[in-house]
Amino acid sequence: MVDFFDLFNTGLGPVSWEQAALCLLLAFVLGKVVAVTYERTHFGLSFSRSFAQALVLAAVVASMLMLAIGDNLARGLGILGTVALVRFRTNVPDSRDMIFMFAALAVGIAAGVRSYPVALVGALGFAGAAHALNWEPLKVRQRFDGMLRFWLARDAVSWAGVQAALDTHCDTAVLVAMRDLAQGDTIEYAYQLKLRRGATQDQLFHALAAVPGTGGITFMIEDAHGEI
Repeated sequence: MVDFFDLFNTGLGPVSWEQAALCLLLAFVLGKVVAVTYERTHFGLSFSRSFAQALVLAAVVASMLMLAIGDNLARGLGILGTVALVRFRTNVPDSRDMIFMFAALAVGIAAGVRSYPVALVGALGFAGAAHALNWEPLKVRQRFDGMLRFWLARDAVSWAGVQAALDTHCDTAVLVAMRDLAQGDTIEYAYQLKLRRGATQDQLFHALAAVPGTGGITFMIEDAHGEI
């Protein structure tokens, strides 16, 4: 049985069962920290639960590879050649998602080489930096709560009612699209909205529904973590 303090031995040499278990457990926990940070700081129309889980699993796999390689150069070259044969065709369109994947791999590698302080401090430092950027102005120039779509009969009375509802419940309303429907008798509008403090989507929905000539009202919440 390995002594408790031997579990934290970072020297080179054979890895015991207990040390391997500790490395993989630490990689899992720190990968979870990266994944939770990704979830908490994510913004946009959709959230991928599979990508968040991939962050955790990537940390574990990276740790496992480093444990298998150890200080053996031949193993490292063999594993490098094996991994090079795998074709990764998953598209990561957001550069921020790619950085989170690199962070998960980094903490897994640090845990796998038994550099526990680097793994722990690195994961916590990365999470802190991500949260700091999430709250400061670099996050977005203007953050909206959602996208509002509705159609409206072409008359001034109906438009005045819609404008009053938007002014009452919205802090910001930006028209992003409009098009003719029903041979020009009806117009469909699309707005990006930021609701006033204390206002709700239901209140805005009912205010618009009460305006004569409106219909097809839909509100897409941009911050919702809708799984894709």
